[in-house]
Amino acid sequence: MHTDKRENPFQSFWMAGYECSDKLNSHRERVDLINLTGHLTQLDSDYQLLQSFGISTVREGIRWSFVEVRPYNYDWTTVERMIRCGLKHNIQQLWDICHFGFPTGLSPLDDDFTPRLVHICKAFVVLYRSLSPDSELIVTPINEVSFLSWLGGDAAGTVPYQTNNGWEIKYHLMKAFIAAVAAMREIDPTIRILTTEPLVDMVPELPVTLENEQEAFIQNERQFQSVEMLCGNICPELGGKPEYLDILGFNFYYNNRWVINDNGFIPWVNETDDPRWRPLSDILFEVYNRYQKPFVISETSHSGDHRPDWMSSIAEECSIVLSAGLPLWGVCLYPIIDRPDWDDLSNWHHSGLWDSQVADRNKRVRYEPYAKALLKAMESFNEQKR
Repeated sequence: MHTDKRENPFQSFWMAGYECSDKLNSHRERVDLINLTGHLTQLDSDYQLLQSFGISTVREGIRWSFVEVRPYNYDWTTVERMIRCGLKHNIQQLWDICHFGFPTGLSPLDDDFTPRLVHICKAFVVLYRSLSPDSELIVTPINEVSFLSWLGGDAAGTVPYQTNNGWEIKYHLMKAFIAAVAAMREIDPTIRILTTEPLVDMVPELPVTLENEQEAFIQNERQFQSVEMLCGNICPELGGKPEYLDILGFNFYYNNRWVINDNGFIPWVNETDDPRWRPLSDILFEVYNRYQKPFVISETSHSGDHRPDWMSSIAEECSIVLSAGLPLWGVCLYPIIDRPDWDDLSNWHHSGLWDSQVADRNKRVRYEPYAKALLKAMESFNEQKR
């Protein structure tokens, strides 16, 4: 049954994210990470692996560039199989429509970008409801608008491969995002919208001066532009509304504390007692006070041997937030299965709960230190609820 808007709609607090980017990378090559990780061929077994951790909510993507075989014409075969598999295993799937990838030849700056995103979002809703009329449907029209606009508009790392044009890309992406939300809710007013934006902490370089502190503040504010557009606080001509701001998703990784002007990071472990370092819980308090909306950590992970320590750190920070009574509704481990680098597909990050093997990418090898840290965190959270 559909969940009341005030209630937590997620089946499990701990969630799993399957890397599903289908973008054109910096070499202008199409990546297909959901296939490269073997997830599409192992849907059943991947979902079964989650059972031992009690995870029953996952993030998935439709891969827009593969589904839209021609403008406004779709092949839903793979997506339908994924939906049916989720229903079979009682797995709640949160759906990204655009996870960085656009159909070949389409750019956010094109006149038909918005109508094509709107059309496929509507078609997806019709498909999903034909298979699951009464279950909760949670959709992200475009994943990480802030990052995608920087990648394609400032770093020339994907379509449209530009520099110094990030704001324009962001504006057009949010134009499409907002139109897609309105169109989907016309079909089904119960649809929940999950934003999945990077959460960063921009800090001044040393020595801290009034000037660079103010610059850091300005740069830090830019991360909220997409959300501000969505709720209509800025660029109201795009049609944003407060009710479109539903569930906030924050993607937070170990390198999300940026030092302005030098492209460096503050280490995630504050061993040097850097006064600029802030714990994640403080950042979450600040953002919650700004929007007063329920939220999730929609992506988080570390790579290699740091995975268990990062897991423990995230759990500790989330425990602080929950103890303060904030509506933190979940944490998504992303990726749950190891993934390769977009721009170097031979370089695997070793960032999943399960690693892949060079000789057999379909083989799942659980990284036990990470698994133990996760199970410990789960037990701690269970005790906290008692």
